[in-house]
Amino acid sequence: MRSRAEITAKYAKAYAKSSKKERGRLLDEVVAVTGWSRDNARRRLAQAAKPRPRAVKPARKPRERKYSYEATKVLQRVWALSGYECGKYLAASMSLLLDALERHGELVPGKARYSAQVRGELETMSAATIDRYLAPARAKDPLHGLTGTKPSPLLRSSITVRKAGDEVEKEPGFFERDTVAHCGPTLRGEFCRTVNLTDMRTGWVATRSIRNNAHLNVLAALQHAVETIPFEVVGLDFDNGGEFINHDVINWAAGRKIFFTRSRPYQKNDQATIESKNNHLVRRYAFYWRYDTPETLALLNQLWPLVNDRLNYFTPTKKRTGYATNAAGRRKRLYDDPKTPVDRLLAAGVLSPTQEAELHARRDRLNPAKLARDIQSLQDRLTGLARNTTLDLQAATAASPPDTARGVKLSRAS
Repeated sequence: MRSRAEITAKYAKAYAKSSKKERGRLLDEVVAVTGWSRDNARRRLAQAAKPRPRAVKPARKPRERKYSYEATKVLQRVWALSGYECGKYLAASMSLLLDALERHGELVPGKARYSAQVRGELETMSAATIDRYLAPARAKDPLHGLTGTKPSPLLRSSITVRKAGDEVEKEPGFFERDTVAHCGPTLRGEFCRTVNLTDMRTGWVATRSIRNNAHLNVLAALQHAVETIPFEVVGLDFDNGGEFINHDVINWAAGRKIFFTRSRPYQKNDQATIESKNNHLVRRYAFYWRYDTPETLALLNQLWPLVNDRLNYFTPTKKRTGYATNAAGRRKRLYDDPKTPVDRLLAAGVLSPTQEAELHARRDRLNPAKLARDIQSLQDRLTGLARNTTLDLQAATAASPPDTARGVKLSRAS
């Protein structure tokens, strides 16, 4: 019977597509081989030619949940209050966040699903488990931004070039710096920009928004950063934008004994740390709306101190410690354990006991839940002021046809 079934399957497709005369010939062959009657062979071939339903594999039995529903709901709340950290960073800062939230009365045992058992579950969750349990709650922002960096030919030859492979300074105080344009869908007109500084050793961030890229505004932002950073700024690394490569900024840095370096043109990897912060910090918290009014500028400068406190005191980072090879012989990076910037700064040993005590006291005073509420409030106000303007500009930009004659030389009529 197995042989007959194989023969039937072999002839079935040809039988279904053949003419009447050809079908008679195929029936003769099948009858001669199988010994079936002609009617039986015809019926078998017709059945074999019909499409069969695909075999349905039995559904995989879902794995039983290791952690309770209460722990999942509290995890989502802590994740939101932390600023939507990834699982690797949230696992590293879980105990720190829970201590702070309990200290300020945001998490009380016996209320809102929180208990000692739930805390134990949260502290034992791995990074992969946190990401898996939080997957349904994640969302993405569809907007994207534009670059506003314009290279400056001035003084470039007199400034040391710093490359991507150069060693990171062993002590805190060397900052990469960049600006982010809040231009929305077009670079036309005047709009706010955010000056962002990140320490290469500790990951400490300092952020300030300015009206435009004028030298006075840039100098004011740099001066504000130097005054608010709790340790000495000894070096600054810039891109090749004209807002920084100029005499005013260089003279200001020379007066404060801050040495200058710059990246190579069109080599973003030379400033990989600050480039990642542009997205992780500025775009994540200020979005991609167009901000071009005094009201939005004031709100941005109310937002950044809150964001900086969250990132500097409660958000871990990891640093590359070297390279190795995997089993396939490919090069891979090695990283240290995630730590918050303030913990890295305290471990560096560059602060006095008084400064260390001040940092500890400030972290104890900060309430992650209040930071989250204040940040959300400012973000809502910024979105309310800029959303309609940005969307109108986006629609107008998309509706205008491109200039197809640009760059085309036309012969002059004689």
